[in-house]
Formats: sequence, structure tokens, C-alpha cells
Amino acid sequence: MAATSNSVRRGTVLPVDAARWAMWTFVVVNVVIVEALFVSAGSGKNGVLTVAKFFGLHAALLMLFQLLLVARLPWLDRRIGMDRLTVWHRWVGFTLLWTVLTHATLVVLGYATLDDASMGKTFVALSGVTASLLGMLAAGIILVIGVISTRPLRRRLPYEVWHGLHLLLYVALGLAFVHQLEETTTFTSSAFAEAYWWILWLFSFGALLTGRIAVPLWRNAYHRFEVTAVVPESDNVVSVYVTGRHLDKLPARAGQFCIWRFPGHNHWWLANPFSLSAAPDGRGLRLTAKAVGSTSAGLRNVPVGSRAFVEGPYGAFTSLHRSRPGALLIAGGVGITPVRAMLEEQSAGDIVVLYRVRSEADAVLLNEIRRLIALRGGRLHLLTGRTAEGTPPFGPDSLQRLVPDVTDRDVYVCGPPAMTAAALAGLRELRVPSRQVHAEKFGLA
Repeated sequence: MAATSNSVRRGTVLPVDAARWAMWTFVVVNVVIVEALFVSAGSGKNGVLTVAKFFGLHAALLMLFQLLLVARLPWLDRRIGMDRLTVWHRWVGFTLLWTVLTHATLVVLGYATLDDASMGKTFVALSGVTASLLGMLAAGIILVIGVISTRPLRRRLPYEVWHGLHLLLYVALGLAFVHQLEETTTFTSSAFAEAYWWILWLFSFGALLTGRIAVPLWRNAYHRFEVTAVVPESDNVVSVYVTGRHLDKLPARAGQFCIWRFPGHNHWWLANPFSLSAAPDGRGLRLTAKAVGSTSAGLRNVPVGSRAFVEGPYGAFTSLHRSRPGALLIAGGVGITPVRAMLEEQSAGDIVVLYRVRSEADAVLLNEIRRLIALRGGRLHLLTGRTAEGTPPFGPDSLQRLVPDVTDRDVYVCGPPAMTAAALAGLRELRVPSRQVHAEKFGLA
């Protein structure tokens, strides 16, 4: 929230709106192209197979959208946020599942009708055809991933197990790509069709490999992140200070988070998204975490001088989206960390902070928050104690009492899911415009 971000941008297109328009334009253009390719390619051997081709083409398009949504493209991530992109990825994934199953069922039904055979015999016969077998294997993997991604099973699986199985989706995409290559009636129905699909597949896989592999590897080789200090903030909260080379060139902003690994201290697959708890200053980074799992609990034992592997920064919880001169920052528990970083970035302005904790002793980085608030002439309301019945701290009446001009402010909310949901519900009841409300879930799944 630098001083320049405090200017009111009424009537202008916010970054998140621009990103959504760009995404929808991309989607609509490609859907129109695929529809045109479907029409120009002609009908199948019978009506059922023609419909099957329709679903197959759209399944391929959905697969490529899936890749782009999790490619962690910086331009999209900073404007929309990884949490929303991940939610969209989930819903596109379930749409893909039903599209693939419909396509596969119609293919078997179409050939069964054509050959006057049962669907069971037709299925077995098609499995002997290379193109069909590859499609079946891809569909099977997508089905498995869809099942384990349903909420009842997802909640019972450790994240590392679910994520490892989820990576099989890339195998399915590879099989689907070869399946489409073998299915010449769609991939090579014309020179334009062949060029279009090659460009789209290469762009999508290229974006994924760049965002998820090439950029993190390059940044870590270039910056050489290293732990310089480990400071306990309380019995269950610790701050880790990290330095490196040329950190002034790391495109990090206050409010963002990184995915942190400490090779040699934890297994590679044990990674956590932690917010930056101090504004990036070009010399170092700081994360502050509460011990809620084996990885975060072990941070106080990370050796000083050890290497850190950092992915990111990620997230749209930044001043990039400011549209009003005043700001309300709502935080709960360790959710204060990105808010603390944003306060440091703010040079001046009308700022109010609502910090919800059980007791003052649980208020992480409280002295730093008070100092920053005093320097910037803001107001801090430390909300402690149990929630009294009928007077929730983030209900509309409480918010209106603490911040009478709440509807004229940008509001940033970060905290436990229940607290965040309560705050967002209170803001909706007060009719705070949605474009002024900013919340982000700092998670991987």
C-alpha cells in the first residue's frame, strides 16, 4: 500500500476485472474456434459418433484450460489469486470428468450401434485400437482423480498423498494428447486445425513447465536463498529470516506468500505456504508461522545458514487492488502476518486494523503492529475474549460501530476460515461493494 496506491480509482478497471475479462475473452475465442473446427470437420460415421466427437473436442479444450489455471502465471496470479484459480481449476476438473465420461460412453455406443454389437464386446474391441486404448487410459486416470478429489475422500487423505495421486493428471494429459494425434479426423482435419491444436497444446504445456518448474528453479539458482535467523515469537510461533543475492529483483509485494522448503531439514514434499510477515526490502524475507503441523512446528529447528527453496511470491492480497483512500484490515490469529507486511509498505493514510485473538498473549507480532499503526496514524482494535452470544465481533452491527465508514474503504480479510467467512458475511450485510473486499486463502489445495 504505497502512497501512490491511496489514490481513488473510481471509474477505472481494476486489475482483477481486467484479468477476468482477459480470461473470458480467451475462453470464448477458443470455444468459438473449436465449434468452427467441429462443424468444418464433418459428421462422424453415425449421429452418436458425431456427438461423441463434439464432446471429445471440448474435453481436449477443458484439459488445456486446466493446465493454464494451475500454471501459476504471474500476471493472472497477482490479479486473481492462486486460491480462486485453484477453485476454478477444481470446477473445470469436474466438468472435464463428466465430459470425458460422456465422450467415452458415446464412442462405445456409437460403434456398438454401427456394428450391431453389445457395448461390452465393442468396448473390448476398441481396447485393441491404439488411439482408443490411449483415450481409455486417460479417461480412467481422470476418473480416479475425480473420485479422490470429492470432498469426503479429499478430507481423509493427507495433502501429500492426494497431491502425489493428483500428479497422475499429467500422465492422463500426455495420453490424451497422443490419443488426439492418432484421431486424425479432429487433429488433422485441416491445416488450420492441426496448427491450432499444436499451438494450444505447446502454449499450455509450456506455460505449466515455465511457471511450475523453470521459474522456481531459475529463481532459486539466481537468488540462493539462505536462512539467517530463527526467532521464536512465542511458545508456538516462530519467525524465519531468509536472505539471498539480488533480492531487489525478486518481484515480491507485501501481502503475498511463498511456498517454503528447507532441504535437509524436511522431506522435499513437505512444503507450506507462508505469508511474508515483513514487506520485502530487497535485502531479506521473513515468514512467521504458528505450529499447527509437523512442518510448521519444526521451523524453530531449522539451522541458521541452511539453504531454503522458495517458490513464489504468489497471491493477489496486495495493494494492487486498492480503489479507495481508506483501508480496513481484518486479521485473526496468525493471519496478521500479511497485514503486518502491508502496514509496513503503507507510508500514510486512513487505516483501521481489527485484530481478533483469544487473548492479548496470543496476538502475534503485536508490538510491531502497534508501532507501525502509530507511525502511520492509524487505529488498532484488538478484539479479545470469547464471542459473546448475539454480538459476533464481525457482525454488521459490530463492524459498523468500530468502523462507521466501512462502506467507503477497501477491506482486506485474512484469518481462520470460520473468522474469514463471518467477516465476509458481515461485510455483505453492510453492502460493502464486492470490488472493495479482498480475501485470500493461503493454501495449496
